[in-house]
Amino acid sequence: MTDHPAIAGIPLVLGGNVFGWTAKGDEAFAVLDAFYEAGGRMIDTADVYSAWIPGHVGGESETVIGEWLAARGVRSEMRIHTKTGMLPRKGGHQGFGADGDPTLYEPAEVMISLDASLERLQTDYLDLYYAHRDYEQLAIGDIVAAFDGTVKSGKVHSLGASNFSAERLSAALEAADAAGLEPFRALQNEYNLVSRKAYAPDLQQLCTSRGIAMLPFFGLASGYLTGKYREAKDFEQGNRTHRVKDYAEIGPPVLAAMDKVAEETGASLPAIALAWLVKQPGIPAPIASARTVEQLEQLLEFTKLELSEEQLAALSASSS
Repeated sequence: MTDHPAIAGIPLVLGGNVFGWTAKGDEAFAVLDAFYEAGGRMIDTADVYSAWIPGHVGGESETVIGEWLAARGVRSEMRIHTKTGMLPRKGGHQGFGADGDPTLYEPAEVMISLDASLERLQTDYLDLYYAHRDYEQLAIGDIVAAFDGTVKSGKVHSLGASNFSAERLSAALEAADAAGLEPFRALQNEYNLVSRKAYAPDLQQLCTSRGIAMLPFFGLASGYLTGKYREAKDFEQGNRTHRVKDYAEIGPPVLAAMDKVAEETGASLPAIALAWLVKQPGIPAPIASARTVEQLEQLLEFTKLELSEEQLAALSASSS
C-alpha cells in the first residue's frame, strides 16, 4: 500500500477534528508545524468538523488546515483527506445531523460539498475524498457513481469509504468494477484495542485482498487508551467523556495489558496503542489527533516502537 496516492510520510494520519475546536490559532499551527517537521504528510478532516459545537456550522477544521497550508506553502508535499455526508445543507439546515441526509449523495450535492471543502482548504484538489457514512437506503451503485464524478472532475485523486460494513463495501467494489468506475481505495472505520467490531475479520480480509488501505479512527478510543480514565471521577472530565464511558467496563483488562508492555518497553500507552494498530491486517497508518505539541510528540513515539510478537499477542487477547 506504499504506492497508495493518499499515503505518504510517517505512518500516522493527523486527525483534524480538533482544529477550530479545541486547537485554534497559533496552537493549531504549532501542532501542524511539528507534525510536518517530524515527517508527517497526511492530514484527515471532514466538512462536518466541528458542527457539533454551538455556534459552529461545519468547515472550521478545513479552514484552519487551509490557512496553514497557504501560510507554509507545503500543499504539494501533503496528502489531504476530507469527508462529506454528515453535514446537512438542504432546506437551509446547518449542523451535525445524527440521522443524516441521504440527499447529500446526489451527484450535484457531492460536487457542491467538494467545492466548498476545496475553498476552505485553499487547494484545487484532494488526495483522498471519503463518503463519510453509508446510507443503506440508497442503491450502492448510485453512491459509487456520485463519488466517481469527483475523480472524473480532476479535483479528487482517490476515494474512500467511512463507516461502511463489509457487505456494503464489497457491493460498492463490485458496482465500480461492473461499471468501470473509480472504486473506494481506502476505508476509515473505528478500530482500536477496545473496539474492534467495525473492522472484523470479514472486513479485514476484504481490505487486504483488494489492497484497500484501512486508516482507523478513534485509534486511542477517544482518549481512553491514554490511560487517564481509570476511576469514576476521571470520566467526568474532558471533552469526550460521553464516549470514553463506553469503555469503562471492558477497558480495564486492556489497560492492564498495556501497563505491562509499558513496563517492559518504557513506552507511553498512546504509543503502545498505535504500535499495535499498525501491526493489524491492512492498516498502513492510524488516525490520531493532538491538541498540543506535547500530545503530538507522545503520539509520534509509536513510530520508533517495535512490539514483540508476545506483546502483540497479549494486547490482542486482552479484549477478545
